[in-house]
Amino acid sequence: GAAVSWARACRLDELADGVPRGVLIGESRVALVRDGDAVHAIADECTHARVLLSLGDFDRELHTLECVGHGVRFDLTTGEPLEPPASRPVPLYPTTIDGEHVLVDLQPKES
Repeated sequence: GAAVSWARACRLDELADGVPRGVLIGESRVALVRDGDAVHAIADECTHARVLLSLGDFDRELHTLECVGHGVRFDLTTGEPLEPPASRPVPLYPTTIDGEHVLVDLQPKES
């Protein structure tokens, strides 16, 4: 695989648990969702209507992020939409915690 290109997204203590937050990493908008000690990272744009997913609601039990545009829920483990009108998955990005910083690899996960 290609070299991993980790970029600092934010500090871990800047993420409220379970509350999505949009960040800009270079030219890329990324929605981060903290779930306890883990952080999910997903491209911050619904594949259906270009709505910012960081405005949506995280469901901890279902591991989904709901788009405020049309209520489509995206699975944060696969990026797949769970219902129409969205049909294409949203890119997911690997994350790691380095001390107090959240790092994101902007090479999308291979599904």
